[in-house]
Amino acid sequence: MRIELHQIIPNTLKDRIQESGSSIWNQQLVFEKGQFIKIQAPSGTGKTTFQHILYRMRDDYVGNVIMNGKCLKELNENELALMRRQEISVVFQDLKLFPNLTANENISLKRLLSPDYCEESRIDQMAEALGIQTIMHQKAGVCSFGEQQRVSIIRAVVQPFKWLLLDEPFSHLDETNISLAASLIQRACEERGAGLIIADLEYDQHFSYDRTLYL
Repeated sequence: MRIELHQIIPNTLKDRIQESGSSIWNQQLVFEKGQFIKIQAPSGTGKTTFQHILYRMRDDYVGNVIMNGKCLKELNENELALMRRQEISVVFQDLKLFPNLTANENISLKRLLSPDYCEESRIDQMAEALGIQTIMHQKAGVCSFGEQQRVSIIRAVVQPFKWLLLDEPFSHLDETNISLAASLIQRACEERGAGLIIADLEYDQHFSYDRTLYL
């Protein structure tokens, strides 16, 4: 699935973008199927805003985002729900887990939207691969933030997707756990022929990027 960005300018940042030298804001860009894109920028420059725009969590911007030849702002509720269920998956910076549900329940809620896509046993395998099998029946709210990040990564990859959006997904993980999580994400994208857009503060070598852009 192709993503086209046509002179996107968030309303909240428009006074600063003229002087920012951004390679994303107010630019004409195309992300092709299967590309790995790195968005690198310091805090406060709109990394989360950009991911929220791509996931259609906010419409307060000028310009257009085109996915599959359709303007993102013009999708109706059913089309948007289908896009989020089959084409775009996301790991939010604030994770958005349900704190009173267990880690396993948080993941299973997403899996049940496409129950034939990922067997429940696969969740157990991924939890073991990321070293969180012992916390899967704990409420998410009592897990550490690093544990919650790994739960959110598994939740994101149990559904079909053509693009995976990641917003500072490894901020509370050590290098060993980052490598494990990155390997799981890489395999999930390769299995689907999917692309990845990761927004983070610094340069990294966790993935082989096709493009690195700066906000």
